[in-house]
Amino acid sequence: MTAHTAPARPHVPTPQPDAAPRLRTATLFRDRPLLLDNGHIVSNVRLAYHTYGTPRDHAILVLHALTGTSAVHEWWGALFGPGKALDPERHFIVCSNVLGGCAGSSGPAELGTDDLSIPDMVRAARELLAHLGVRRVTVIGGSMGGMHAIEWLRAYPDLIDRAVVIAAPAQHSPWAIGLNSAARAAIRAAPGGEGLKVARQIAMLSYRSPDSYAATQAGPSPRARGEHAITTYLQHHGQKLHERFCERTYLTLTRAMDAYRTTPADLACVHVPTLVVGIRSDVLYPPHEVRAVADALGNARYWELDSIHGHDAFLMDADTLNDRIHETLHPQE
Repeated sequence: MTAHTAPARPHVPTPQPDAAPRLRTATLFRDRPLLLDNGHIVSNVRLAYHTYGTPRDHAILVLHALTGTSAVHEWWGALFGPGKALDPERHFIVCSNVLGGCAGSSGPAELGTDDLSIPDMVRAARELLAHLGVRRVTVIGGSMGGMHAIEWLRAYPDLIDRAVVIAAPAQHSPWAIGLNSAARAAIRAAPGGEGLKVARQIAMLSYRSPDSYAATQAGPSPRARGEHAITTYLQHHGQKLHERFCERTYLTLTRAMDAYRTTPADLACVHVPTLVVGIRSDVLYPPHEVRAVADALGNARYWELDSIHGHDAFLMDADTLNDRIHETLHPQE
């Protein structure tokens, strides 16, 4: 179920460039509530966000992955800065923590529901852009953020100048759903933190490739005597996520990803110029699943990142990705 009324035009202060990136929070849907796809009505929804550059009516909207935050300059530094694809001196850049997230936005407990959809999250982000005075966008996202970018293309094609979809399918395969199901089962079996650590270890195995782990985590562990490197690597990442993430958010977001479905017919009438990026060694979202998104869209080109590092190559090999995204944003240069 979708709300169709256009958001009211807010009062927008005189644009001022950001001296430094900092976390902000907007309270949205104060006067006009958000109707979620599950029929639940929510008001006074918080979205945490970062902005970069001078505010204007066009923005580059960066869409983060499952456990990401709005601080894109921290996790995508290879794309961020003067002369890069994400250049605050040239663009107004916005990145928000998703609805249901746990990095400053309203989470499931505050919203009163664990049943959120990716369209719900995109509608909340659309409201944030209206709040910021943004009329048109370029959307860029990888992994879960790529699925959000696909939903932006489906729901708001008339607002989008260009799009970049990275390592994301139009719907989850049984393999991807199975991985998330196992992760959620671990959380339910050991609530309070230990299950989230195991969930992260399951996910980390799908985020890299066998060749990547053979190249980087072979042999004995430098962290613990008598252990394999891969064992303590996974334990380390499980502990890191436990320290900064909410297990209820993890359950909510992975269910939303598993439930998302966009058909070729939904995308065939979308003619926004779009770059779709697959990763040769991605075992979570194999290249043929990602290429299918490009094939379904009315004006897309497909490019494949040649990396051994699997799904996480969009973060680990971001230097190469930067050049392609820069070409997409500035095709005449």
